[in-house]
Amino acid sequence: MDAADFYTGLVADLYHPLKAHTFDAAPYQAFIEQCGEPALELGCGDGEPLLDLRAHGLEVEGVDSSADMLERCAREAQVRGLAVTLHHQRMEHLTLPRHYRSIFLAGPTLTLLPDDATAGQALQAIARHLHPEGRALVPVSEPAPTRPETIGSTRQTTASDESVIRVTVLRVSRDEETRTQVTTLRYEREKDGRTQRLDRDWTLHWYPRDVLAQLVSAAGLTIDEVHGPNGQPATATDTDVQLMLKLR
Repeated sequence: MDAADFYTGLVADLYHPLKAHTFDAAPYQAFIEQCGEPALELGCGDGEPLLDLRAHGLEVEGVDSSADMLERCAREAQVRGLAVTLHHQRMEHLTLPRHYRSIFLAGPTLTLLPDDATAGQALQAIARHLHPEGRALVPVSEPAPTRPETIGSTRQTTASDESVIRVTVLRVSRDEETRTQVTTLRYEREKDGRTQRLDRDWTLHWYPRDVLAQLVSAAGLTIDEVHGPNGQPATATDTDVQLMLKLR
C-alpha cells in the first residue's frame, strides 16, 4: 500500500497515541543551525519534530503525502499558537517555489517508498530544492527480520476520549531479493460498545549502501558525511546511518 494511502482515516487518528516513541527535536535543530534556514522537513506527518522546531523560532516548512496527517499537524500548530507552512505533496514529486539550505527526514522515511526508482526520484527532488550551499540529512536503515513472537502482539492504550485503541501485528512477509518487508497491521478503536477495525499492509523497502550511493550520485548529489545512530562516523557494516548530502 502507498504511504499516502496508509496514513489515512483510522490509522491517522490512532498514529499519535499509539506511537512507540517521540522524536527529539535537538538533533534536527542542531542540523538546521549548522546548515542554515529556510529548512524543509520531508514526511512531517502530524508535526514531530516540525512544531518543536517552529517553537524554537526556526524557519521550517513541512511536506507530507497524507492530507489527514497534515490536518492533524495544522490543528496541533493552532493549539500551540504556531504559524507553520505545510505542503501536501509526495516527496518524489516535490515542486515548491523556493530552495532550502536544510532539507531533512526525521527518521528513515525513505524506507516507506516502494522501490529504488521512487527513492531515486525523491533524491532528485531533494537536489532540485537544495540551495547550492545547503545540505540534506537523510537517515536510512534496514529493518530487522521480525521475531516470531512479535506475530500476534498488540500495543494498546486509552485515548483522551476514553476509547481503547490498539494495533496488532497479524503477519509479516520479507523478501531479501527485493529488499521489501510487508507487515499486516490491525488497527482498532473501542468506545461505547462499538469497535472500529481496519487492516492495512505497512511496506518497508531498504537500500544497501552501494545501491544508495548510486541513487545519490544519479540525483546529482554527493555524500558529504555518514554518521551512525550515535552521531559518530559510521562503519562500513552499519545498517542504521544518517547521510549528509550536498550538491555535486
